[in-house]
Amino acid sequence: MGPVRLQWSSLPGNTGNSVIAAHRDTHFRILKDLKKGEVVTVERDGRSFQYKIVALEIVRPSDSTFYQPTSNAVLTLVTCYPFYYLGPAPKRFIVRAELLDTNS
Repeated sequence: MGPVRLQWSSLPGNTGNSVIAAHRDTHFRILKDLKKGEVVTVERDGRSFQYKIVALEIVRPSDSTFYQPTSNAVLTLVTCYPFYYLGPAPKRFIVRAELLDTNS
């Protein structure tokens, strides 16, 4: 299974918090290489949306701070952490990014 958008979250490109999760040992292994300030592109319905990374955080699974609704368009990418941990990982790695342009 690939990355999935949490059903209650906004669609990428729309106002609100678009939360997408995937496994750390497959599709979201690349998150470990991202840096604050980089741009992430998400494609939906033939359109591309660019988001600038504003935060990289390691949190406890019970921390729901990054899952909360937002009034601006943000992208939240979530995977388990540490990346090379064997078994159920004890933490979550969060990438938070803000939409740059809606004229794609």
